[in-house]
Amino acid sequence: MTTSLHHYRDVLGFEISFECGEPPFYAGLCRDQVELHLISADRATRRPGAGAVAIFVDEVDALQAGFAAKGARIPVPVQDRPYGMRDFSVVDPDGNQLTFGMGTGTAAR
Repeated sequence: MTTSLHHYRDVLGFEISFECGEPPFYAGLCRDQVELHLISADRATRRPGAGAVAIFVDEVDALQAGFAAKGARIPVPVQDRPYGMRDFSVVDPDGNQLTFGMGTGTAAR
């Protein structure tokens, strides 16, 4: 959990809003209008790396550049997609995927 908290704060720019336990096993993180809650793998019902979330943003290219500059793992770089989004994905230290994107208004039919 400590590694994940540092990653979300220092690489992805989230602020830690609360932590439970010592060492922490549950925590909340906020960035802009997004709030994520992390649960330690030993207390979760899913295995590490099984999580995925999509977050809508305004400046997807600038966000990817900022994450890359801080060492984020970006397995799916920013690109226009046929489903009408411009998005990219990062993975956290446990392999969970976070996709950040914005609409392009050009979804394929």
